[in-house]
Amino acid sequence: MEDQVKGEMKKAEGKVKEEFGKVVGDRSTEWGGKVDQLKGEVRKKAGEIEQKSELEEESEEAESTNP
Repeated sequence: MEDQVKGEMKKAEGKVKEEFGKVVGDRSTEWGGKVDQLKGEVRKKAGEIEQKSELEEESEEAESTNP
């Protein structure tokens, strides 16, 4: 869950950075913001996969203890 939240925060920071770059006409900042958004999305997805994996592991453990 922590990675999902941090990923969303990184995406939001990236969006602000991108928009700032557009306003001031700085393409480097604009593209840096887009990269940050992508990094945030990757981190969020990694958190979702990790959470799903943990839930599946817990489910398997529960099934193995209850024959």
